[in-house]
Amino acid sequence: MCECPIGSTSTDTFPETLMTSQKNGLHSETNLIILVLDFIETRGMTHMAIVGYARVSSNDQDLDIQLEALKAAGCEDIFAEKVSGSSTRGREELRRMLSFVRKGDTLVITRIDRLGRSVIDLHDIVKQLQAKGVALKATMQPIDTSDAAGKAFFGMLTVFAEFETNLRRERQLEGIRKAKAEGKYRGRKPTVDGGEVRRLSSTGMRPAAIARQLGIGRASVYRALQT
Repeated sequence: MCECPIGSTSTDTFPETLMTSQKNGLHSETNLIILVLDFIETRGMTHMAIVGYARVSSNDQDLDIQLEALKAAGCEDIFAEKVSGSSTRGREELRRMLSFVRKGDTLVITRIDRLGRSVIDLHDIVKQLQAKGVALKATMQPIDTSDAAGKAFFGMLTVFAEFETNLRRERQLEGIRKAKAEGKYRGRKPTVDGGEVRRLSSTGMRPAAIARQLGIGRASVYRALQT
C-alpha cells in the first residue's frame, strides 16, 4: 500500500541508510536531521490510507455490521456516527472524515446511502472527494470511482442531482401558483419596516443616517419612502 519512489528512503531501508551515512562520515547533527526529515516527508507523501465511514439513522440501530465490513476491507481509520442521512447538517463525523482524507486515499463505505439519502448531497460529497483525489468504494455495491465505471457513476449522479434540483424548484413554483390562486400566498415577509423609515424621515433624518440606524441599505430606504 505504501510505495516509495526511486531515490527515496523507505521504512525498511532507513536504518541501513543511516548506518551507511555514519560509515561514510556523514554523522554530523545537521546531516542526521536532514536525513530524518527527508524520511518523514517521503513517508508522509507516499502513504495512501484506506478510510472507512459508517452511519446509521438512529441510536436504536447498530453500527457493528458496517464496522466489521470496513475493518475487513482494510480500513485503518473509521469515522462512524448515528444521525439521519436526509441532510448533511449536524453530521460531525462526515465533516471530520472529509477534512481527514488526502490525495491518493480511498474512502470505503458499505452502501452509497450511508453517505446520504439525497442525490444532491451525494453528488456534493462525491464531488468533494473527487476534488481531493480520493477514490470511493462500496463493499456491498459495485461502486469504485477509481475506474471507468466509477467515473460513469459520478456522471450519472451529476445528472440525477440536477434533475432533483429542477424537480424541487418546479414543486415550489407549483405550490406558489396554487397558493396565489387560492388567495393564500403572502410572499416573503417584508424585511424593512416602512413605517419606521417614514417616521425617521419625518424628523429630518437623512436617508444615509436612517439606513445606518436600521441596518439596511440606502436603496431600501428610498423604496420605503416612495410607497
